[in-house]
Amino acid sequence: MKNKDIHIRDPFVLVHDGKYYMYGTRGANFGQATGGVDVYIGTDLENWSDPIQVFDSEKYGLNKQANWAPEVHKFGNKYYMLATFMKPDGLRGTYILVSDNPEGEFVPLTGKAITPEGWECLDGTLYIEDSVPYCVFCHEHTQILDGTINYIQLSPDLKEAVTEPIEIFKASSFCGKTQDENDHYITDGPFMYRKADGKLLMIWSTFVNGYAQCVAASDNGKINGKWSHLPTLFDKDGGHGMIFKTLEGKLMLTLHRPNGQPDERPEFFEIKETDESLQII
Repeated sequence: MKNKDIHIRDPFVLVHDGKYYMYGTRGANFGQATGGVDVYIGTDLENWSDPIQVFDSEKYGLNKQANWAPEVHKFGNKYYMLATFMKPDGLRGTYILVSDNPEGEFVPLTGKAITPEGWECLDGTLYIEDSVPYCVFCHEHTQILDGTINYIQLSPDLKEAVTEPIEIFKASSFCGKTQDENDHYITDGPFMYRKADGKLLMIWSTFVNGYAQCVAASDNGKINGKWSHLPTLFDKDGGHGMIFKTLEGKLMLTLHRPNGQPDERPEFFEIKETDESLQII
């Protein structure tokens, strides 16, 4: 399969054993019960295998509308998927799943979401700082109007949060236009990236005259720093991206574009570090 044939949102690439493993939200019937998560396997970021199902959400009672934003991280000797599903209380939350290999089968690590009870959350990402695991996630604008990005420290086995959620910033703090037609301020898809000089960045998405890929920076190189917004990285109706290095060592951004159904596809851009931020080459 070619990228133009793969209808996914929120692409996430794991580089493992000389191959690329691309996960994403199934684009067909997005927002409905799509049934789980697939992986596409390739070696050149253009030609991919047919989709391989790595998680069956129906099997575990999680096929209730949201089957969103899967990302897979190697942590220790296991592979952990963070993905958004609808909880029994009807609110969305990020669950952590586990597998012995990136092709699955992934199974829920526990029976509940890792994000706070009573909160509507999505797009959790795993971030490790000084060997300590954190989940960075969005508190949804659908519940609080002015969406936020927050973090929680996780236990060493990733099974539970060991701190209360801490707010990083509100969507309305961004200098661009983040409102939709109902005056909601939206946060989507945080992903953490540490530059070679030690500076800690976060890419995230919102709406700036269309869907956009934004960047924020911590003032102390730590997750608990004061965060400020940097110039937008990409503003051509694409977002929910992540950053990885190719097998050849090139720094890459992948995101989905456009944001409207049914045309969403994964796209790849070579990027570089600048003194303050990141730039598409």
